[in-house]
This record gives sequence, C-alpha cells and structure tokens, in this order.
Amino acid sequence: MAITVGSGDYRYELVPSWPNMPRFWSFERASDGAVNSRDEIHIFSRGKHPLTIWDVDGNFISSWGEGEFSTEAHGIYIAPNDNVWLVDRDYHIATEHKPDGTLLRTLGNKLAPSPSFVGNPFNMPSGLAIAPNGDLFVSDGYGGHRVHRFSPEGELKLSWGKQGTGPGEFALLHNIWVDADSRVFICDRENDRIQIFDREGNYLEEWTDLNKPGDIWVSDGVVHVVEQGEECGVSLWNLQGDLIVRWRGNDGQSGMLTAPRGLCVDSQGSIYVTEIGEAQRVTKFQRL
Repeated sequence: MAITVGSGDYRYELVPSWPNMPRFWSFERASDGAVNSRDEIHIFSRGKHPLTIWDVDGNFISSWGEGEFSTEAHGIYIAPNDNVWLVDRDYHIATEHKPDGTLLRTLGNKLAPSPSFVGNPFNMPSGLAIAPNGDLFVSDGYGGHRVHRFSPEGELKLSWGKQGTGPGEFALLHNIWVDADSRVFICDRENDRIQIFDREGNYLEEWTDLNKPGDIWVSDGVVHVVEQGEECGVSLWNLQGDLIVRWRGNDGQSGMLTAPRGLCVDSQGSIYVTEIGEAQRVTKFQRL
C-alpha cells in the first residue's frame, strides 16, 4: 500500500527504494542535495562517492569527488549556471566546481580554521546560497556562528552574528537560503527557529514553530524545511511564515524518516530528503 503524506494541494507519495543504486554502492551518510537546471539530483554524502548525480526516476548518471573531501561533507548549492558549490565542514572551505567536478575556486583555507567566535571565515562552515545579484552567502555554522557575504568574485563584503539566543544571534547555523527578494533565511538549528535578514544583515523576523530546522529550500513561493530534532520531519511554509503542511518521521504511517539531514526540490515539486544515521539514504516524496 502506498504511503502518502501532506494534505490539500501539497500531497506526496513515498517512492520506495529511490534511487536505483549501483551494485555494491551506498550513500553511507547522505548529507545534502541540490537540483540543477536539467532536473538532475545531486547528492553530497560522506562516503566513498561524495557527489552522485541521478535523474528524477533514480537512474544513476555519474559521480565525482572521490578522495577530495573530509568525512564531514555538509552543504551543496547549484548556481544558475549549473556550477556546483560544496561546503566541507571539517576542511573549513567552500569550493566551486564545473558540472563535471572540475575545481574552479576555493573560499577559505583548507584545514586552517579561523579562531572560534572571532568572526573571520571559516570555522566549520555548513552551507552556501547565492543571491539574485550573484553575492555568495555562507553560514559559518559550527565554530564561527556568523554569516558571511562575498561578492560574486569572492571578496568578503560583510559578516554578522554571534553566539546566543537573541535576534541576530545563533546557536548553530546549519544551512542558509536567499530568496528572490534577497531575504536571507538561516536555519538556527539549536535555537529551534529560522531567522530572516536582509542582505545587509539587518534582522527582519523569525519563525519559531520548528524542531531543530536543519535545511531549507525555497521554490514557487514555498519554503521547504527539514526538521532534525526528535520530532523529525518536513514542513512547508509560505513566504509570510504561515505553516502549510507538516509531516513527522514518528507519526505512524509516515514513519520513514529517522535522521533527515537535508532536502532539495525538483521542477515538479517532488522532495528529496537526505538522511544520515542508520538510514544512510535518500527518500523521495513524489508530488501528487
């Protein structure tokens, strides 16, 4: 019997055993995902094959990055030109690659973190997003507790934030998104909230009905969020912060998510959730 989640215009069916994994392969710990202009699903994971590429039906296309990343692969973002940005937490860098994996440039210094809480890039960064004007925003999540804005050319323009619980303070920036209006969304995971800023770092608002938000994807006016806490799951919001629908990994029939880490959304609105822990998989929810 098919498992369905969601309600109203946002109903999804769980696709069993996505993707069609090559023999003897596994994701090991699937950290995050992204989708390019051709609807190819890119999964960044902490295993032998760090970057794997699939079509929406789960057929394997290619892989790259073997031996290039630490055991703590973290965030992925695909630019409008389909270049792939990868954030490596324990190497303290963000790298830009051509679609075939060719390295183009590096932000940060590999294996040379800035001192904790000083505010310089990077100390265990977690995610990256690109604004409509091409600026790069990086969540310096685990050790820096800061947001950094770079020019499209990679020049540091602005940093903000510190450790804490107040507006503009963070207790682990786990990922980041910039919407079409250049609003910067921060998954402030350990504070159980999403904080929203303008591109200059000015605090706008926060959403608090969340359980350890860990990743975010905005498309077609919908904010998709992975919640990583004990009541793990997926929630969808409109851009005004109103909850549209939510499903939990521990709510009975949809108890298929055990350790969700990241998510991405294809052009048809289907959601792909990456998982670490015992699951070590990617779960697809097909939009109905």
